[in-house]
Amino acid sequence: MTIAEIPSSYINGLIGGSLIGLGSLLGLLASGKIPGISGIFGRLLRPTSGDSLWRVVYLLGLISGGAICFYSVESAATFRIPEGRNSLLVFAIAGLFVGFGTRLGGGCTSGHGVCGMGLGSRDSIVATLTFMAAGFVTVAVWNAFT
Repeated sequence: MTIAEIPSSYINGLIGGSLIGLGSLLGLLASGKIPGISGIFGRLLRPTSGDSLWRVVYLLGLISGGAICFYSVESAATFRIPEGRNSLLVFAIAGLFVGFGTRLGGGCTSGHGVCGMGLGSRDSIVATLTFMAAGFVTVAVWNAFT
């Protein structure tokens, strides 16, 4: 198989994953702090002196990047929250559960998988393997009953 025969979705994933890893490395080198989103946001809720500005800028950059994507990438622009009486409420509650889970687990899947594993953290390796195993089981159970 030549590079020209590789599906573009794989190449896009490789490029995107590499940029995420590079961004995490640059964030660590620039700030001396691991750029895990749940930790950045969680510590913003309980700030320490002089530690809030970079966190706000970082999170605004994430939100701005998402907004730019929604306005410039056709497939992203087609996303809509499903219509229904409580769909926005369900999304908000789900977000709170995700936030609780990331604090309980000491970080989110991407924080452990990208930042923690990249640094060789044993806890992050175990956490990432646990997340993946739970995902495999969830898909297997879902497929068995649908």
